[in-house]
Amino acid sequence: MAEDHSTTPLLQPTDASTDEKAGPPPASLDDAIESFTGGTSKALLWLAFLASLAWVFDAQQTFINVFTDAQPTWHSTAGVGAAAATATQCSLPRDSWAWDHPKCASIISEWDLQCSPAALVSLPGSAFFVGCLAGGLLLATLADSRFGRKNMLFFSSLSMSLSAALTAVSPNLFVYSSMRFVLGFSRATVGTNALVLATELVGRRWRVTVGIMGLLCFTLGFSSLPLMAYLLRNHSWRILYLLTSMLAFIYSVIVFFVLKESPRWLLVRGRRDEAMQILGIKTLECCSDVFEGEEEEEEDGLFSSMRVLYEKKWVFVRLVVAMTVGFGIGMVYYGLPLALGNLGTSNLYVSVGLNALSEVPSSLLILVLIERLSRRKALLGFSVLSGVGCIMCSVFGRSWWRTVAEMVAFFGGCSGFGVLLVYSVELFPTKVRNSAVMMVREAVVLGGVVAPVMIAAGREEEGVVSFRMFGLVIMFSGLFVVWLPETRGRRIFDTLEEEEMMGKNDSMCRAC
Repeated sequence: MAEDHSTTPLLQPTDASTDEKAGPPPASLDDAIESFTGGTSKALLWLAFLASLAWVFDAQQTFINVFTDAQPTWHSTAGVGAAAATATQCSLPRDSWAWDHPKCASIISEWDLQCSPAALVSLPGSAFFVGCLAGGLLLATLADSRFGRKNMLFFSSLSMSLSAALTAVSPNLFVYSSMRFVLGFSRATVGTNALVLATELVGRRWRVTVGIMGLLCFTLGFSSLPLMAYLLRNHSWRILYLLTSMLAFIYSVIVFFVLKESPRWLLVRGRRDEAMQILGIKTLECCSDVFEGEEEEEEDGLFSSMRVLYEKKWVFVRLVVAMTVGFGIGMVYYGLPLALGNLGTSNLYVSVGLNALSEVPSSLLILVLIERLSRRKALLGFSVLSGVGCIMCSVFGRSWWRTVAEMVAFFGGCSGFGVLLVYSVELFPTKVRNSAVMMVREAVVLGGVVAPVMIAAGREEEGVVSFRMFGLVIMFSGLFVVWLPETRGRRIFDTLEEEEMMGKNDSMCRAC
């Protein structure tokens, strides 16, 4: 009798003693990882942690310009007179004031940008985010095609390290801005590759924990910057770039020699022996009806996964909705730190450190609650919480109540960002997961690009208009989550066919 391949499990043990005790064979790769490793394999968890460490170096390059491009403090020199106390640098003779720190401590002081137009001074920051958008669009699909998650993580981490090193030797603002664009382009997929690879290495029991691990590593990288910058405050800003570049380079070497590829991606690409070795399985039998069809699509090219995102209607709708939610969250996540530049503290190192550490309780809360709440309710709740906090900022004015409202808004934005990342991994199958998650992160970055424009528009009214717009946008975009399917407790799928079948089953259940 011919074997029915449609019911053949993805993974199954052949040891006789195991077969006697085992129940039905695992029906999917997700079930197989749980069956063979229990989702608690120390080796796989270690590899997932190693992949998550990429967020540390990603955060450092994302926020390093907070210190390297900072406006340095200055003081008037003796003999200028009392009028200098209320004067600006640009209204005083150059020899009547001096920088508090060495001139090389910031690009502002080194290149005499203190009186330059705001658009020129902000050029490096804008170039970085434009580079992130370009890199995300052009590099996102490569991890889903022939290169894989590990190779793309190595390539993006290494190129980020080299770009940071080259940025450190920039001779002027325009070269520096160009290198910031290259740096943004290089690091665009670091976080996405790390998140997807880490979550695909473990079973569903540890998936959320591993996802939150990445966010905690991002917080670690963010919070390490103030300490590093403080210790180097009397040295050139170039040293900070070189130091972070060296750390990222060391990590890249470790990734190349130690980290393993995603077994899910290997199976989808037909590289079954490698998947067996990573999972520690002696025998592997794959559903030919599923994986042979996937292998045939390899000839479609490197960007075939991006085409699938737009050709499949349900994938496209799901992606657009997730990106809409991400846009609103990104506007608050990146915009609030810019809008709250002056909260009564003159210590940049302390204020940035506190902002970074405020993400820790957010990540821990998600870790505790996300398995108890539906993904949709959690994401909607955090979006509304952040929106209400933003609107209350416009009501209270400059008082400690406004500070509390600001922290609530930022907390809601951070929590929403964390839930969205975990949710995005579960919404899309392995075939297009990296591309889809990258597009969602692109929407978050786009929200960060728009935020400074809204901040500038509302600056004359002490940020009232900006805060109201932030609140309305994140709440309105959060409402779109009702069009997304719930994924709590559900296994993640590897092929589009499996995902489509699950959608049909859900529709039939609702009809009944």
